[in-house]
Amino acid sequence: MKLSNIKEILPALDNVEFQLENGTFVPEHFHVTEIGVITKHFIDCGGTIRNEKVVNFQLWNANDFEHRLKPTKLLNIIKLSEEKLGIEDAEIEVEYQSETIGKYDLDFNGNHFILK
Repeated sequence: MKLSNIKEILPALDNVEFQLENGTFVPEHFHVTEIGVITKHFIDCGGTIRNEKVVNFQLWNANDFEHRLKPTKLLNIIKLSEEKLGIEDAEIEVEYQSETIGKYDLDFNGNHFILK
């Protein structure tokens, strides 16, 4: 999912919910602690130089059990990151720690964002 896609989806939602592919939900008191751009500049085994960019969302569960991130708040965080960091429309990668710190692609099933 690209950044433009999440910006289109958020205004229609009442809540922001993330779910792992196994059906487990990210606890509803999660925080988006970072939005940024990760750039990977590398050479592959064939000698081709590559440059990849993803928009990174970092999710974190705090002890703030009353916290709820609303769609408008997440949209504001995204807009601020675009303004201040010059973030372009790129694929979103979500960093989330469950059993281990994982990096996930993002999808939407009509109700929840799915960490794939």
